[in-house]
Amino acid sequence: MYRNSIKKLIEWKLSKGRKPLIIRGARQVGKTWLMKEFAQAEYENFIYVNFEYDEIMKNLFDEGLQPERILLRLQMFSSIEAKPEKTLIIFDEIQEVPRGLTSLKYFCENAPEYHIMVAGSLLGLTLHQHISFPVGKVQFLDLHPMTFSEFLCAIDKKRFADLMQTQDFSMLTSFKTMYIEWLRQYYFVGGMPEAVACFAETQDFSKVREIQKSILVQYESDFSKHAPNDIVPRIHLLWNAILPQLAKENKKFIYAKIQQGARAREFELAMAWLLDCGLIKQVYRAAKPDLPLKAYVDFSAFKLFMVDIGLMVAMSELDVKVLLEGSRIFEEFKGALTEQFVFQQLVLNENLVINYWSSERSDGEIDLLLQFENKIIPIEIKATENLQAKSLRAFCLKHQPETAIRTSLSNYRQEDWMTNVPLYIIGNYFSPQ
Repeated sequence: MYRNSIKKLIEWKLSKGRKPLIIRGARQVGKTWLMKEFAQAEYENFIYVNFEYDEIMKNLFDEGLQPERILLRLQMFSSIEAKPEKTLIIFDEIQEVPRGLTSLKYFCENAPEYHIMVAGSLLGLTLHQHISFPVGKVQFLDLHPMTFSEFLCAIDKKRFADLMQTQDFSMLTSFKTMYIEWLRQYYFVGGMPEAVACFAETQDFSKVREIQKSILVQYESDFSKHAPNDIVPRIHLLWNAILPQLAKENKKFIYAKIQQGARAREFELAMAWLLDCGLIKQVYRAAKPDLPLKAYVDFSAFKLFMVDIGLMVAMSELDVKVLLEGSRIFEEFKGALTEQFVFQQLVLNENLVINYWSSERSDGEIDLLLQFENKIIPIEIKATENLQAKSLRAFCLKHQPETAIRTSLSNYRQEDWMTNVPLYIIGNYFSPQ
């Protein structure tokens, strides 16, 4: 398995202003694997502590936050010498000991020669518990499920993943049928590393589904275990409403669709809880398609996306037979899976600001609206080889964007007013010039 985030970790290790690194991400996206893989490849040794399982270490920070005291206890616990610049210290499931986050300030100020990396599946919740957080003393890395490109590498198609990066569209088109077949597989398997590893090894979709169901059970177990009792029922209702909401023609999230009479204020805490866990993402409406997009965000209107398309398919109980029926999987739930796929590939790109746009009268909508390299770029998402782009054309006639994109299963084609980008390349299409 290979994760593109390894490159970012190497940059962190070599940076002169390096600070302790916090890796954020939902449960099961591969944080532990990434940290250990990086440690084994880049360091002489590493000390790993999992505060969820290592009960004896939960009092590591009780007697003080001085780095020298903590390092001494770590070395006694692990029987590994902590060497400046040569040892990576990993604190996993750090949310179990919030004072561990506070200690990062003192490592940054008093022991910067030690490389510290921490992660936690429910870290977003911990950050809202009024602990003393080391503002300005840490760096962050957000880890998401595996991309389509990483999926190809995992199933031994790295040369095809590399070809996507070159954006040689003539060559890409010659392998179109193969890319679309792998894309169908990715829709079903998704990007959760355990599911991808299982598929790469067995090619067994039923085993993949078992893993996905297990992950979903873990998520729901977290609802009951970690969330306040009074909002657990609302978390379940909200979680189960995401797919039906995306499957509507108008994908704007509507609270009244969760249950009759539901209002936003009744679900605010449940929404915040799922967001903090990294299980959902909000994409807000931009009231005006102009620079900077963040100045025109309408916080009252948004779409919700799930953490992973494979888990979304598993929640829907969509049968694997759909993979045998041509392009049907791309059209399922009125294209909801395809919109989830596109968002999931784009959200990893830190150079993008992602919103969507709709007119005040709701008579026109652009699926995603991006800010990229000081440009506003509308994107219309088509599930198959549908070449119509009425909404996009109307938007372009009115707002005259420099660049407009339709992404579909059709070949790459550049027209005067719009560029068609194949779905399988959309995650690689935006890169700094």
